[in-house]
Amino acid sequence: MVISEKVRKALNDQLNKEIYSSYLYLSMATYFDAEGFKGFAHWMKKQAQEELTHAMKFYEYIYDRGGRVELEAIEKPPSNWNGIKDAFEAALKHEEFVTQSIYNILELASEEKDHATVSFLKWFVDEQVEEEDQVREILDLLEKANGQMSVIFQLDRYLGQRE
Repeated sequence: MVISEKVRKALNDQLNKEIYSSYLYLSMATYFDAEGFKGFAHWMKKQAQEELTHAMKFYEYIYDRGGRVELEAIEKPPSNWNGIKDAFEAALKHEEFVTQSIYNILELASEEKDHATVSFLKWFVDEQVEEEDQVREILDLLEKANGQMSVIFQLDRYLGQRE
């Protein structure tokens, strides 16, 4: 069964949001690199790569269902934040936005009785729970560090080990 135009457009929009997510995390990596926090930068670079993987899942799915991908212009992301915590708060806010966007597509697919897309999106629902949890955990650790640079440097080293 060929995908409906409404669902295809929503999935295509999500693909572009995932590319923007990658761009945003890469911008955060440049911020952390410039500030000398190589571990935080490394974590964000890995996150940027992961978001591109998500975009490609949408790309392949759209074609698997007989649709066509339309790449849109990607908005320039912010490039400066007011510290580490501010950047991770922005990351959490962005992940919550992405989660809501996926929920909206899931609702549309359900309304359209597009069971294949509902099934496809379940992986992303689970992934978003994990993504938000990871960022919340980092924010919790930053809160507990209470500005103590020795603890922040340890966290920087720890996040630099992300594979």
